[in-house]
Amino acid sequence: MASLRMLKKDIEYLTGQVLEDSYFMIYFHPEKKDQAFEIMQAAADLRNELFDKANSPAEKKNKSLVRKHYAQVRRDMFSGVDALFEKLSKIGK
Repeated sequence: MASLRMLKKDIEYLTGQVLEDSYFMIYFHPEKKDQAFEIMQAAADLRNELFDKANSPAEKKNKSLVRKHYAQVRRDMFSGVDALFEKLSKIGK
């Protein structure tokens, strides 16, 4: 992994994309506003959860465990964002 700074930027960017697409959903489909707001809230919660995980690795002295921890945070980020995009595309149909 490159760095903690890059991981945080990735978290911020991907959750921001979910929020942006939710805004577009509200703009083009105002009748689905409540469902889009739920996704936006879930994206904000995911962002906060991932930042908390990224800022507190289990054992800072054991580099192997720290790498595994950040790899798990990255996997959680991709799976969480992917799930939110799937929900957003389902309500857009």
